[in-house]
Amino acid sequence: MNKEKFEEFIAQYPIFEYRLLNTADITVQLRVRTICREECERYGSSWACPPAVGELPECEKKIHSYPDAVFFSSVAEVSDIMNMEEMLSTRMAHERLTEKVRDFLEGEGYETFTLSTESCDFCKRCAYLDGEPCRFPEHMHPCLESYGVVVNEIVEREQMEYNLGGNTILWFSMVLIRK
Repeated sequence: MNKEKFEEFIAQYPIFEYRLLNTADITVQLRVRTICREECERYGSSWACPPAVGELPECEKKIHSYPDAVFFSSVAEVSDIMNMEEMLSTRMAHERLTEKVRDFLEGEGYETFTLSTESCDFCKRCAYLDGEPCRFPEHMHPCLESYGVVVNEIVEREQMEYNLGGNTILWFSMVLIRK
């Protein structure tokens, strides 16, 4: 990747931090899926979540089929960090930013696969619930956790910020790339 050209591109956007990763260093963990199954209301109701995204060995194989990844974060500020509705309302700006990064990388000749934040909520009711294919696959990005990726492990290893304190939120995405 032409790092200079990429940095010139991202300088136009509110990307807080980014790292170029070798996907061989990314592991998937069953414990993340356990949290999905036991604690997330979206489990079994979206193309972006388990079980629709596939079994963990399939997810890991897909991640590793792309040799590199761009892992990045953006910051959102809210008036009350405990207000889940307000917090989640900031996510779509990050998703739009994620699509801009993906589109740039595709424009540079890369094949991409995007993992992002939370579960897709592009549609009011996911087509998965009706046994139909995703209506907007270009906007549906499975969440990092649905693929078993432990975000805070990557953040720690790459010496990135995970929590800025106060009423700030850090959203994370990963765009996997191959030529």
